[in-house]
Amino acid sequence: MLGYLLPLGYRPILSLLRGTGFLLAATGLHALLLPLRGQAEGFSTASLGLLGTAWAGGFVAGCILAPRLVRQIGHVRAFGTFAASGAIIALLTGLMVDQYVWIVLRAFTGFAMAGAYMIIESWLNEKATNENRGTVFGLYMIVSYASLVAGQMIVVLGDVRNAGLFMVAGIFFCLALIPTAVSSAATPKPLEDVALDLKGLYGTSPLALIGCFLTGVANGAWGTLGAVYGARIGISNTGIAVMASAVVLAGAALQFPVGRLSDITDRRHVLAGAAAGAAAFALLVFVLQPRSAALVIVTTAAYGALAYTLYSVAVAHANDHARPDEFVKVSSGLLLLYGFGTMVGPVLGAVVMAKMRPESLFLATALAHTLLAACALARIGSRAPVSQAAKEAFRTLPAERAATPESLRLDPRTGPAAE
Repeated sequence: MLGYLLPLGYRPILSLLRGTGFLLAATGLHALLLPLRGQAEGFSTASLGLLGTAWAGGFVAGCILAPRLVRQIGHVRAFGTFAASGAIIALLTGLMVDQYVWIVLRAFTGFAMAGAYMIIESWLNEKATNENRGTVFGLYMIVSYASLVAGQMIVVLGDVRNAGLFMVAGIFFCLALIPTAVSSAATPKPLEDVALDLKGLYGTSPLALIGCFLTGVANGAWGTLGAVYGARIGISNTGIAVMASAVVLAGAALQFPVGRLSDITDRRHVLAGAAAGAAAFALLVFVLQPRSAALVIVTTAAYGALAYTLYSVAVAHANDHARPDEFVKVSSGLLLLYGFGTMVGPVLGAVVMAKMRPESLFLATALAHTLLAACALARIGSRAPVSQAAKEAFRTLPAERAATPESLRLDPRTGPAAE
């Protein structure tokens, strides 16, 4: 159906968007299925947290190392390898239900998905022009969000206690192979290496550096252990799937209004306000201890609406202080810092959940958001705000799902005219 809705000029990217859809559906299903099955099997909170840390570590490693592999064997072979690896791992996690095996396999999944995302995004970037780059990026985000939510909702159609849903995840990983394998799109240029220049990032924007790391901590904790929280307070798997999807959709819906607000005022005020709001909703859940599925969904969606806007605003704030030719370098470095934060968050969340009640997961996220709000307020007095004329336009960046440096090159500011 998407093919009939797209103008003729966008038809060449249709197969790539289909591949993205299957890949994100598989990722969403598998990522939600693992903690639910692990919780049902009695896995320790620490091991469930390490699932998220392992995935994030593999993803960061993939962003750094995958470009070298792609240069050696080519985009098509590399994508086939990564997607097939995702399918094999999904099936293995259904066959080998062991917390330690899962942790190791989850790291390989993160590495494979980083490589697969980078290849699709580089292909889309190759097909985009200066005139349609923003539209291509928008289509990519729509497909990504819709597929991620669809994958999560598949959980309600099966029993997490058997291998059926793991097989479905494996099928979706395999389906992601087909559109790219038969695509006639030209092979894009080799992927570029990613570097992390902490000194340069700090010089550009200390707040963005700290903010992206702390946002990663909070989002990593929730993204990994949110389903565990839902299971432990007695919500059904259907309720958990709706809760996870509501958080994603709420975060996506509030990106534009929050971004627009940050375009017309000091972004540091927006960062401080959104971070404080996310911390407030997190503490509200901790204090109220809701057990009604409807109330849990509403409060966590409100939390996600604010929490998942912070990364985009922090990156936009950094780019306000960077030269146009530094956009990809700065954004890529901040992306890696966000990834390192998502490695820390699940461990922190698991520790407090193991020592206290399930709602203490929100204490971990509230801590990260409170620190971010405090840092933003402190920086307001130490640096003059960026003038409206010097501001870069806000660009939505996915925090609900992992992004790669290649997705940053889809931004209109990084097209040939900007290089």
